[in-house]
Amino acid sequence: MAERFEDLEAWRTARELAKVIFTLTEKEKFSRDYSLKDQIRRASVSAMSNVAEGFESRTQNLFADLLGRAKGSAAEVRSDLYVALDREYISREEFDKAYDLADKAIRQIANLMTYVESAPGPRRRPKVNILGDR
Repeated sequence: MAERFEDLEAWRTARELAKVIFTLTEKEKFSRDYSLKDQIRRASVSAMSNVAEGFESRTQNLFADLLGRAKGSAAEVRSDLYVALDREYISREEFDKAYDLADKAIRQIANLMTYVESAPGPRRRPKVNILGDR
């Protein structure tokens, strides 16, 4: 059973995604595109932050809503990676690694959303007993 947001596999994957994105955006060509660098970094941080905020929220509905935002942010990272690839800021191998990690985060967040939205009982945030992919 997850007692802290750090116990959630979805949060841990989103954290890893943020680390990868920050490393990629430090590359010389990428680092000079301030707009894209800032956008993709903010999206990656938003994915992990919204999972954490949702876990600590008061209600099941708010948790599900914030998970939806986290999922959207991870999808934004995926989309921004195409721009970075097309501008040749990153290699195809770097793109594939980051894309796969973003996709994994999206799947894990979606599974957690399904669990939260289907939890029985009062609309308070349920005890989370999911630690990984279903």
